[in-house]
Amino acid sequence: MKTLLLLVTALTFAFSARADELADANQLFDFAEKTYARYFSPAGQTTQTLQGYLVRYYPDTNSYLGTSGGSVYVHGQQFGVGIIRVGNVTDFITPATGAANTVVDLTNRILTRRAANCSDFAGSYQGTAQDFARNLSFTGNLAIAVSNGSCTFTSNNIPNHTMGEGGAFATPVSAQNSNFRMTASPSAAAQTSALGLTWNSGVLLNGVRIDMFAAACFGVGDGKIGCNNESQPWRYDPMSPKNKFGTDIHNAHTQPDGAYHYHGNPKTLFDFSKVVESPVVGFAADGFPLFGSYFKDQAGNVRKARSSYQLKSGSRPSGSGNPGGVYDGTYRDDYEFVSGLGDLDSCNGMTVNGIYGYYITDEFPYMTNCFRGTPDTSFRKGGGGAPR
Repeated sequence: MKTLLLLVTALTFAFSARADELADANQLFDFAEKTYARYFSPAGQTTQTLQGYLVRYYPDTNSYLGTSGGSVYVHGQQFGVGIIRVGNVTDFITPATGAANTVVDLTNRILTRRAANCSDFAGSYQGTAQDFARNLSFTGNLAIAVSNGSCTFTSNNIPNHTMGEGGAFATPVSAQNSNFRMTASPSAAAQTSALGLTWNSGVLLNGVRIDMFAAACFGVGDGKIGCNNESQPWRYDPMSPKNKFGTDIHNAHTQPDGAYHYHGNPKTLFDFSKVVESPVVGFAADGFPLFGSYFKDQAGNVRKARSSYQLKSGSRPSGSGNPGGVYDGTYRDDYEFVSGLGDLDSCNGMTVNGIYGYYITDEFPYMTNCFRGTPDTSFRKGGGGAPR
């Protein structure tokens, strides 16, 4: 079992199996042993729990069959290299109980699983969030469903942690009806797509949206709202300590309609205080995963991913329509991409062990800066249309 344990460690999930999950797994295992005996024999092996997976090992065929999060996995020479996902439990059986009836409590939950496919997280989730300023309690709901090669995230956009602590929201938090869809098999597009005001950048595994841009530019209104022209230069960076956008300790605040959203490291869902490989914490609109900050490099060292952006040198142009002053990070235009400067590409992503994903960084651009794949139009605010 040592081989499987080492492989599964890379795909761990913090949620332990419950009784109904075990019943579904055993029902699936029994079905597979009868239907695919040439792969899984002798029948009736003991079901074991390994790092969040339910697994049976079949010594005659030297193969493994496992379930986790409603998905089915196989491992063995006859299947190919590594752990292979072959579908959902419900693709093979009609569970007597099942994950569909299980609601996982996400309140202040720290994830550990690095599974890079959105379908691996299918299920129902719930979490409690306290509005710090108003001393109100909210319940966040999230359902992740898989159908026809796509994942659908349906939530009320309420997180699994306190809201507003350390911040000053212009609009009180309110629940939203969020319904985002993404491909479960993302691939790189011929060219990247830019982020923008009209797109939500992604969604985290607590059901809350990522929205990297702010409608705030130099010389437009009060500089905090109203800059709706995506081509307008000198757009303020909400993450800059030089700007006061009222973000809380989770680098989030509200939009005018009360929608809570992140601009940077959510300081939740992954352990950012320890040097351990970070899990998947969400997905971008193009279906590629968003990891926490830490990864294992080619030398075998676990460290933070480094952005390849840096501040421009010198001073900004002055005069009509320009703010002047030195490039200090006040504006998104203060930064430039330098290929090879860090670990990440211009979208703030990289490929590790054959899996492309975006990474949370301490520096600009913090989460994502463009779409490497093709974003689903469900992430477009107001619906419809392709990215520029």
